[in-house]
Parts: sequence; C-alpha cells; structure tokens
Amino acid sequence: MGYILLVSENSDIQSRIKSLIDKKNNNFSCFSNQTSIYDMVESEQIDVCLIDENLEDINPILVSKKIKSRQENCQIILLTNDENINDDFFKIVNGFISLKESDKLISSTINCFKETKNNIDKISQKNRDLTDSLYKLNVLYSTSSQFAGTLDIKQLLDYMSEGLDKSLSFDLNYILSFGFEQTPVLIVNSLYNVSEEFLNALKTRAIFNYKSLFDGKEIPFEIDESDVKIIKNIKNPNEKFNFSLFQYDNMFAPIDLGDKFFGCIEIFKQKTFTTDDSAYFQTIVRQVSLPLKSAGLYKEIIEKNHELEKLERVKSEFISIVSHELRTPLTPIKNALSILLSGKCGGLTENASKFINMAKRNADNLTNIINDILDINKIEAGKMEFNYRIMNIYSVVENVKSAFDIVAKEHDISLIVDNQEDLPDIYADSQRLGQVLTNLVSNAIKFTPDGKNITIRSELKNADDIAMNPYFEKDLKCLSGDYIMVSVTDEGIGIKSDDILKAFDKFSQIENSLTRKSGGTGLGLPIARQLIKAHKGAIWCDSEEGKGSSFHFVIPVSSEITPCKTVEKELL
Repeated sequence: MGYILLVSENSDIQSRIKSLIDKKNNNFSCFSNQTSIYDMVESEQIDVCLIDENLEDINPILVSKKIKSRQENCQIILLTNDENINDDFFKIVNGFISLKESDKLISSTINCFKETKNNIDKISQKNRDLTDSLYKLNVLYSTSSQFAGTLDIKQLLDYMSEGLDKSLSFDLNYILSFGFEQTPVLIVNSLYNVSEEFLNALKTRAIFNYKSLFDGKEIPFEIDESDVKIIKNIKNPNEKFNFSLFQYDNMFAPIDLGDKFFGCIEIFKQKTFTTDDSAYFQTIVRQVSLPLKSAGLYKEIIEKNHELEKLERVKSEFISIVSHELRTPLTPIKNALSILLSGKCGGLTENASKFINMAKRNADNLTNIINDILDINKIEAGKMEFNYRIMNIYSVVENVKSAFDIVAKEHDISLIVDNQEDLPDIYADSQRLGQVLTNLVSNAIKFTPDGKNITIRSELKNADDIAMNPYFEKDLKCLSGDYIMVSVTDEGIGIKSDDILKAFDKFSQIENSLTRKSGGTGLGLPIARQLIKAHKGAIWCDSEEGKGSSFHFVIPVSSEITPCKTVEKELL
C-alpha cells in the first residue's frame, strides 16, 4: 500500500484527484490546513504529495520544504494550470502535472512517481544494509586484528565482547569459560546493573545451556554453581535489568577449540536479531577460537617454563651440593696417597706403589670431572668469575706444555711448541685460557696413538685471513680485527665431518674405541667454548677422520680494558 497526500483548497481539484487514485493500492488524504498537513507528515510515511500551486491560505513553497525536510524520499508534485511556474519550485519539487492534461495521463504520472518513490526506498534500504554490512566487516577486521595482537585469554574474551557490542548492540551477554582460570568463570557484560538474584538465575541458565550442548554425551568439565566465579562489567550501573530480559531475543554458541572445549557465550537484545546478525555472531565466535587455542598453549608453555626453571634451580643446587660433598673427601684422599708415594710413611713394594699410583690417577680424574660439572653449572647460571688483566699468551702455552710433558713422554708423544715471535698482549684471564688449552692438549693426547706428534702453535691473525670453516661460520663471520690464534694439532684418529659439531655439545662423546677406553664427562669442549666466548673470541675445529685434528681458538688483540660485566651477561 502506498500513501498519497493532496494539499489543495479547490474542491474541484480535490474531487478530480480523489477519483483518479486507486483505492485498493493506496491510502489517500486531502488537507487544506497547514497544521493538519504537518501532523500527517510526522505520523505517516507519504509516497507522493500533490500540492496545488494556487493555494491562498498556505504557502506552497514552505509546505514543500517542510515535507522534504521530514520525508526525504517523498515525491512532491506541483499541480498547475499555468505554464509560467515560480522558479523556486524547481529547487524543491520532483515534478509537475498540468491540470489541463487528461485524467489518464495525470493518473499514470502519479503512479509513475509512486513507483519512483518505491524504487528510491529500496535503493536507500540497500544502501543502509550495505553501510551496516561494511561497518560490521570493519568491526570484524578490527576485532580480528586485536585477536592477533595478544595471547592473554581475558583480553581475547574482552575483545570478542567489544566486537559483538559494536556491531550488534546487545543489552547483555555472558561467557562461561573453563580455560580462563583454574575454576569456571562467568563473565557478564551488561548495559545495566543486575541483582544477585538475576545473576544466580543467569548462572543456572549458563550451566544448563552448557550441559545441553552434549545431550547425554560425556561432559568435558563437571561443574557446580558454587564453583563458578563471576566477573561483572556494567556500563550504566544507575539502571537495572529485571527478569524480563530473558524474554529478549537471544543467540547462543559454544566456544570450541577443536580438540578442547573452552566454554560458551549467549547474547540478549530487546530488538530482534537478523539473519546477518546471526552470521556475524557465529563468525566472530569462530574467529576467537584459534587465538584462544594459541593463548592456552602459551599459558601452558609459561607454566611449564616456570616448572622447568624451578627444576633447573633444584638441579643446580643439587649438583653444587653433591659436587662439593664429593670434592671434600677427595682432598684428604689425594693428600694421603701423595704422602704414601713420597715414602714418608715407609718404603713401598713395587706392587703397592703401582696400585697407589692407580688410585691417585683415578682420584685426580674424579676431581677433574667434579670441577667440570661445577664449571658448567656456574656458566649456565651466569656466575662464572673472571680475573682479567693484560697478559701474553706465551706464559699460558709454556705452563700447559710443562704440565703435560711427563704425560706425553709416557705415551711416546712429542709435544711441540711453535710460537710466533713478538706477539702482542691480550686482555684475558690467564687461568681460564690455561683451562681451555689444558682441555685441548689433554684431548689431543687422549686421542693420539703412541709415537705421534702434537703441536701447540700461537700466531697473530687478522680476521680476514682466518680460513672459514662452514661448520662454525656463525661464530667466525662475527670476527673482525686482529687476534692471537692458538692451535693444537695432533696426528690422531680425527673426527668424522658429521660429528665435528657434536664435540662441542654438553655430555656428548664421539663414539670410537679410544673414547670408550678413556671415558670423561664430555664437558671439556662445551666449557672451553663458553670461556672463549666470554673473551669475545671463537673456538672451532678442523679435522679429517684418520688423519688428525686441529682445534683453534682466537682472542682479540686489544689495548683497551673492557668491563668484564658484559662478559658475564653473554654467558647467560
């Protein structure tokens, strides 16, 4: 049905137009009083308004403007007998009908304008729908971006509620969550305040809806009303909802994370939800599922990390206590064995001397193992202490050579030192460098057959002249400037190319007959690597199976004393 309004004081025009209107498809009114016209405009949706040009008590231009301001799409038609029309009408009205035309033409023209009004209304509605859809899409995009920006479960639920509120303007929603805290949580987002009785009813409804999702199947989480924690977010606390809210239109959906059930959500609105509203609601609930799953995994990782950190602290304390407790009795044992070997307690038979020497070597080995464990524990905790000073590498090389001369001769191994002359000083901890070089020489002796050679070489090298080993490219490509390079080269069994990096892994030993015979903790090279890293240097290995190995480390040449605190941080 359409609505056609005639504004005229002429009874003949009123009768004529009335006779032309199709009463089955149109409502028709005729007014000549300005107040009545304005009341009609405010209360009814008018399709076509016919205005007589020759009004005496009413200004037709003012009436046209008033109608246009209240009903933008209304088609205003001027009825005229005069060909000379006031120019002001051209700016306001949509068309003109000459009363000199036939009734058939006038009727067709009125119907035409009515159809135009209907088409404009349809276009306007489509534009409104399109604008609404674009707005919802924009909110959806913005909400999705917010989802991607956080791994906090509570914040994700807040973003979901905000997105639904912006696009659907709900009056109240609740989220029953089993993944937010240790206990079930009911988050209530409401336009107005709610009473305790209402909250209890809402809680009962949420639990009932949750259980009804599984309809006789096993429920993921057993729940009791007393277990549910409530979080309220109220926009306008001065007003209050009553139980009539349960008569509002509503939408409900589970929040399912695929392999894990998270919770459910329900929203209430006094106005009826549209099909598009339902699709949007389901979309945003589905979209929050993946971020919630990621947030849950992140939460589990954080909790596991805390557990691992606690276990790591317990492990470190245990290792420290056990190592110290083992080292304490070792000291008097070693001292006692040394006294026996010195002859201060009387002479020893050949067999007795042999067994006491064996016991002393094993006590020394055990001491070295305990020291390695304590060192790696300090390094991992960032508590390794350094005593840096200006020094020369010659003293470190000579001390290590002297310490191993006797051991090398016992194995018929020649320990050769090849030092470049006039090497510049370095800023380093001589004890720690000695520890590194001791480990490298000890390994070389351990894996070199009798009658072979081991060479300790020290020289000045520029970073650009150091041969790049692909296995250690990450460490070597960071070098720049001049370095003192120390190399320990043996003629031993060598290392397979696939096993070179394993040599620097904690508790890792390369499997061969000599390692089975010699044993060890597998901590020497990892400790050496960290100690050299603390000196802002690098350590690496070149080896060929069956032909021997060369272990190298470099320490930067520097005339400046750098603070050792930065070194401690690098060990963390």
